[in-house]
Amino acid sequence: MRNDSFKYLKYLGFIFLLLWACSSPKSETEQIRQILKVQESSIPANVDQLLVAVAEQSGNTQASLFALEKADNNWNVKIGPLAAGIGRNGFAALGEKLEGDGKSPSGVFSLGQLFTYADTLNTKMPYTISTDEDKWIDDPESEDYNKHVKGETNAKSFEKLKLKSDYYKYCLVIEYNTDPVVKGKGSAIFIHLREKADETTAGCVAVSERDMEQLLKWLNPDAYPVIVMGDRLTLSRQPVR
Repeated sequence: MRNDSFKYLKYLGFIFLLLWACSSPKSETEQIRQILKVQESSIPANVDQLLVAVAEQSGNTQASLFALEKADNNWNVKIGPLAAGIGRNGFAALGEKLEGDGKSPSGVFSLGQLFTYADTLNTKMPYTISTDEDKWIDDPESEDYNKHVKGETNAKSFEKLKLKSDYYKYCLVIEYNTDPVVKGKGSAIFIHLREKADETTAGCVAVSERDMEQLLKWLNPDAYPVIVMGDRLTLSRQPVR
């Protein structure tokens, strides 16, 4: 009898684990859908593709990245969750991102130009082949602050868009603080590559090369893609645009 009871308990435990495993992905997807209900007014009506980068808490340096597509006014997860590194100090509070704070901005932002020095490329997104002349200005005192410059610049500091490493092999601009540009509010916010699973950034979103290539293949400029960024509490509480 005792042996039968033990077998029964093991069976119940197995069923519980099976149900938990099956429900977890659905639960996470449902949480994203709940966030999008709150953010509905933040997302322009013409947007049909959406990335969501969400961290569990504002100070977390790792986030989950989802790619969603709209069909019949419903958002459906197409890719994800993908592991992503964000700012080394997590997400900034809404509207409080500053230059050099090591935080990723919170909000809803369009996706812009892709810079790349990959040998092959499979994407519909507009792109520029990066050279040693391509720079992104992060000097708040420069007239070219938070802008792409090709060639000479008087800026005291800038990001080179072609590196010896692969970090900017794919470098997709997040249109944060670009129109209008407010000096000191942060610059050079991209989606780019990372080499280690736990790497953080100075404020960008970083993913593996495999995941980036998957996203670039999926993204379509005709769908006016945007990215929603922030911690779960912020995104679940109020519109962020």
